[in-house]
Amino acid sequence: MSQKRYLSTMDDFYGVEHCWLMESNQKAIAIQRLLVSVVDDDESVRESLPDLLKEFGFAASTFSSAEEFLASGSLPQTRCLILDVAMPGMTGPQLQQELIRRRLAIPIIFITANQDKTTCRRLLEQGAAACLFKPFSDTALLEALNAALSGKGKTP
Repeated sequence: MSQKRYLSTMDDFYGVEHCWLMESNQKAIAIQRLLVSVVDDDESVRESLPDLLKEFGFAASTFSSAEEFLASGSLPQTRCLILDVAMPGMTGPQLQQELIRRRLAIPIIFITANQDKTTCRRLLEQGAAACLFKPFSDTALLEALNAALSGKGKTP
């Protein structure tokens, strides 16, 4: 029988904690990085964010649309979702509502190029962990990730 527990380590360079999911059975222990999925129609975001997330100690997967993410096998493994607000087809807020409808409690960090604080406030009220305006700093993203994964979200 497998037991799951989380291991937290401190990264002195960034000054933050990284969480690791550890699964143990009678003879083996496997350490698995927490998966952060990125859904954004902007190719440059899909190319740059995974490298940064890996530096932070996370595993990363990227998707060019909400529909692609929903069709993937990544939903059960995703521990946090970085989600663009405005995309062709299903928008970020529509994906948020679909995840709620499916009763999937994945913390969401919205990212947007539109500097509309009203939209961010509404998304936070609907359960998002954070909303960041592009371009955002590495520190802002890391703080949002830590808040989202610890359940302390709501970063305007």
